[in-house]
Amino acid sequence: MSTSDTTGQRPLVEAAGIVKRYGPTVALQDGRLTVLPGESHALVGRNGAGKSTLVRMLTGLEAPDAGTVLFDGEPAPPLGDRDAWRQKVACVYQHPTVVPELTVAENLFINRQPSSRHGFFSWRTLRGEAARLLDTWDIRVDPEARTADLKVEDRQMLEIARALSAGARFIILDEPTAQLDNREIERLFARMRAFQQSGVTFLFISHHLQEVYEVCQAVTVLRDARWITTAPVAELDRPALVEAMAGGLVTREESAARAGVPDDAPVLLKARDLTSDAYQDVDLTIHRGEVVGLAGSSGSGKIQLAESFTGLYRPTSGAATLQGSPLPFGDVTAALHAGVGWVPRDRHEQGLVKGLTVGDNATLSVLDRLGRRGFVGTERRRSVASDLIERLDIHAEGPDQPVSDLSGGNAQKVVMARALASDPRLLVLINPTAGVDVKSKESLLRRVDSAREDGTAVLVVSDELDDLRRCDRVLVLFHGRVVAEYPGGWSDHELIASIEGVAAGHTHSQGAEHDG
Repeated sequence: MSTSDTTGQRPLVEAAGIVKRYGPTVALQDGRLTVLPGESHALVGRNGAGKSTLVRMLTGLEAPDAGTVLFDGEPAPPLGDRDAWRQKVACVYQHPTVVPELTVAENLFINRQPSSRHGFFSWRTLRGEAARLLDTWDIRVDPEARTADLKVEDRQMLEIARALSAGARFIILDEPTAQLDNREIERLFARMRAFQQSGVTFLFISHHLQEVYEVCQAVTVLRDARWITTAPVAELDRPALVEAMAGGLVTREESAARAGVPDDAPVLLKARDLTSDAYQDVDLTIHRGEVVGLAGSSGSGKIQLAESFTGLYRPTSGAATLQGSPLPFGDVTAALHAGVGWVPRDRHEQGLVKGLTVGDNATLSVLDRLGRRGFVGTERRRSVASDLIERLDIHAEGPDQPVSDLSGGNAQKVVMARALASDPRLLVLINPTAGVDVKSKESLLRRVDSAREDGTAVLVVSDELDDLRRCDRVLVLFHGRVVAEYPGGWSDHELIASIEGVAAGHTHSQGAEHDG
């Protein structure tokens, strides 16, 4: 199962046969992991592969339904003994867990402040202990600095120091490079190597596979909630690693057979040099009746880019036009009036008003068309809502049923219905099939085809390859930049390789060949 079989070393951490279910959902079916002392071990897999679930088992946040977790050959502590867990393992998450308003010293010893010789709390003792700890691990951060004022990389070092001070020598780094620039990433990797020489062991989780080869000695791959392989990094080349993550090659008969967008199709959306904190220098063109996909890892900037077109964000520079008119940034209502329809990333938080009916939710985007002088005609709204329910095949008792009563798939169809109700010229779909059943998923994707046939420009942002297969083109973002473009007919392997940063893909000028 692991690299330990041939080295004779006893694993520092070993998980075997881990099973975890949440209701009918199997989050992990066969989780396995063997990490040797002093190594950096990568844990990779696409979204939904089971990485986060395994981390929850390894950090004592939840107990597995089956399987075992061992630390240095001994069973993991009881779930409720948090001090014992802190002495074994710590996780440094992508978003810091330090308290920003406290100082570095206060964060280092939060809930376990050192006391003076007389047993009383002492600020001098706290600062002295913090300085000694930071010096021991060669972490150059001022103990009296306010944590909110630290750079991201220094906050990460602070969290690692806090874990080491509690006794943990196994540190899980969850997407640690997502918010770092190249120079900061190099410094992080140098610090990791120095920590390893001091006896610290890392589990490194990243969507950027080239980083695995830069800093890790071994890698474990999860796919479809199962362990696939564990191997020394030096013995697993990039194509083999991508294949382990992607599984068997899937052909693209459907997308290859579909007629492409005519060369003379008019441009509906044209964006140039869009830049923000999340993405840089993005050019994007979508034509009438064209479906363009955005792919990338969680830190790629793809969602923020799409949400900019819906009015949620205002780029720091660049401009966009929709059917020749400037697209308003930073104003959701103005974007709607300009012709943008939108399925947000989270239907629960952004998509549905839970206290309203199916009909109310479906027609929220077109209230100004359902009445005059601010009064909405009840019969008119019911008629429009009924048409949308039929058009989207929403399984509901009628427009007056509370939307909270619907299944996940039908609730998502209501969100899609609202986006389509305004007859948008640009339809932005963010994770449109997340958390829905197979039948609802296919129904939602058929709406993408219908929008294409109606001449709408469609932008699809998704982690699901099935969603992206409906697209005429797929652009891949990596660290906020468009690094590749694939026409219909791509293979899973080549797309995933670009998403994970190990292949350049077929780079074009983001649709400029059609600009006419």
